[in-house]
Amino acid sequence: MTAMVKAEGVHKSYGAAHILKGIDLEVAPREVFCLIGPSGSGKSTFLRCINHLEKINAGRLWVDGELVGYRQKGDKLYELKDSEVALQRRDIGMVFQRFNLFPHMTAVENVMEAPIQVKGEAKAVARERALKLLDRVGLGDKAGNYPSQLSGGQQQRVAIARALAMEPKLMLFDEPTSALDPELVGDVLDVMRGLAEDGMTMVVVTHEMGFAREVGDNLVFMDGGVVVESGNPRDVLTNPQHDRTKAFLSKVL
Repeated sequence: MTAMVKAEGVHKSYGAAHILKGIDLEVAPREVFCLIGPSGSGKSTFLRCINHLEKINAGRLWVDGELVGYRQKGDKLYELKDSEVALQRRDIGMVFQRFNLFPHMTAVENVMEAPIQVKGEAKAVARERALKLLDRVGLGDKAGNYPSQLSGGQQQRVAIARALAMEPKLMLFDEPTSALDPELVGDVLDVMRGLAEDGMTMVVVTHEMGFAREVGDNLVFMDGGVVVESGNPRDVLTNPQHDRTKAFLSKVL
């Protein structure tokens, strides 16, 4: 079975700052893969490399067996054109900390936009799917609301529906609940739980250890740009093997 995400020796630097220092990992299809670690450990950077929002400096990254951002001929890598990268990105949904909704569009218009603009889908078809997706994230009654009329948690659920509208094979979540008030977090995690139950492959950078323990199939603890420890979330969280993991978890659990 082809891994949905495969990273081999992935490095990323910004000038002299070496952020990722050789990441190796695999995410199986239908797996919920959680990344935890302190701020600045490289989790979000790695996530952004998966859909080529950040270009890696060394190593290889594949999504569903396809090299991300490059074409290989012999031993050489050639960077893909922007249009080719955009095609790859169509299959990868991403949800950020900040919802980035279009403020001048209603919830349903936000969800319809990408299928119409990117896939050339008919408006009626896109609208029908958008309404179903808003229902799925518990916002069927908010289709006509603008982002300013929605709570942060509701905006984040619209953002999830928007990512799903492109029918991705992989969903990336970059700390999707970190900007939310505590009482709004549960609704967003419930939507993510539902996606997991439906078999969506997900890579989730999160501070929500309960979600990682309960929903995650695999957990990686990153620090200083490397994978320090990985394994079954319950095992890693209740019985960490590495001192650095123990120190981190003692502060967050």
